[in-house]
Amino acid sequence: MLKTLSIAALSLALLPALSVASDAGTLKTGEKLYKQACVACHSTGAANAPKLGNKKAWEPIIARGMDEMMLVATQGKGGMPARGGTKFDDASLRAAVEYMVSRVR
Repeated sequence: MLKTLSIAALSLALLPALSVASDAGTLKTGEKLYKQACVACHSTGAANAPKLGNKKAWEPIIARGMDEMMLVATQGKGGMPARGGTKFDDASLRAAVEYMVSRVR
């Protein structure tokens, strides 16, 4: 019973990590997009944006999963406009989100 619970808990803990790309090309693209658009707020914390590399700020966001992070990226939240004020398509936004997540892993 305990072994089953441990495996289930471990699986749940790894779900966010499984949804984040480890592909170097995707992360490189994401970094480029981050530097084009996301850096203004995610490097300074403007409008309560979680700062790049701030593990404590990103942990609860990552825990909600990539689908929720993409919902925020596409629709906006608080001071962040939809798509971060860009015309990036979903794949490009996802690459930028994955890059930011990779910086706290």
